[in-house]
Amino acid sequence: MRYLVVGLGNIGQKRRALLGERCVATVDPYNGTADYGSVEACSPDAYDAAVLAVPNETKLPLLEHLLAQGKHVLLEKPLLLPDRSTAERLDALARSHGAIWYTSYNHRFEPLMQRLREHLRANAIGRLYYGRFFYGNGTVQNVVGTWRDGGLGVAEDLGSHLLDLVGFLLDRRGENFEPLTLEHHEARGFDHCILASGDRSLVLEASYLSWKNTFTIDLVGEGGALHLSGLPKWGPSSLVLRNRVRPSGAPTEAVETAEPGRDLTWERDIAHFESIVGEGRTSMENDWWISRTLAAIQPVAA
Repeated sequence: MRYLVVGLGNIGQKRRALLGERCVATVDPYNGTADYGSVEACSPDAYDAAVLAVPNETKLPLLEHLLAQGKHVLLEKPLLLPDRSTAERLDALARSHGAIWYTSYNHRFEPLMQRLREHLRANAIGRLYYGRFFYGNGTVQNVVGTWRDGGLGVAEDLGSHLLDLVGFLLDRRGENFEPLTLEHHEARGFDHCILASGDRSLVLEASYLSWKNTFTIDLVGEGGALHLSGLPKWGPSSLVLRNRVRPSGAPTEAVETAEPGRDLTWERDIAHFESIVGEGRTSMENDWWISRTLAAIQPVAA
C-alpha cells in the first residue's frame, strides 16, 4: 500500500520513517522539506492511503476530501466529531467510495496491554469491582504555545487514550464519563484532569505535570487484581496478576515483564490498519463515543 503522510511534525516524521519506501510523498504547508504544501497538489493516482498527523481542527475537512477520493485514512488520535450526523455522513461517504478510516490508538498494541486483555477475556479476576487508569508525563512546557495548548488539553491528548483503553480492555465503550477535576496550572488548556464513570467504578487521570513519565492500570475484581505499570518506550514495564486468597491473606502472584526497547506499537498499528482495509468498516463508533464524552466536558469547563 502506498501512503501519503500529511503533517510533518514529530509524529508525521515518525510515520514517514516507519513506512520507508511505502511513503511516496509528504504534505505540510509549514515544513519546507515536505513534497507538497497541500493534499490537493498531490495526484490521487500516486497513493492508496493517507496518514493524517495534523492538528485536530484540520482533520475533518482533510478526512472528507480523502474519503471522497476513495483513499483509506489513518488518523492520529483523537478524531473529534461535532455530532452524530457528521459521523454517519462520513461513514456513508467512506462506504460509497470503498474506503475506510481508522483512528490510531497505539497503546492497544503494547505487548502487556494485549496480555492484560487476554486475562480479562479469560475472566482471570472475576467480576470487576473498580479500576483506575493513570497516564502522566512532564511535557507541559513542550505543549505551551503550540496548537495543543488549547481546547481540553491533556483530556483530549492523553485522556482520549485512556477512554479508548476502557473500550478496548473492558468492553465499556459508550459509557458516560464526567470530570471530577479539570485544572490548568501552566498551560491555557487543561494540564491535569480526572474523569469518572457514572457509577464511579472507573477513574481516569491524565496529567502533563507528572515529572517522571508514569503509566498504570489497576483493576480489582472479585477473584483478584491486575496491575500494569510502565511503558517499554520509557523503561521496564510489568503486568502482575494477583489471585485472591480467602478469607484473607497475601495473594498468589504471576508477574510478566517487558524490557525497554524499540516501540513496536506503531508497526503493529499500521499492520492492523492494513488488515481491516478489506473489511470496509470505519472506527466511527469509537470516535463518536470519545468525541461526545470529551464534548460533555466543555460546559463543565466553561
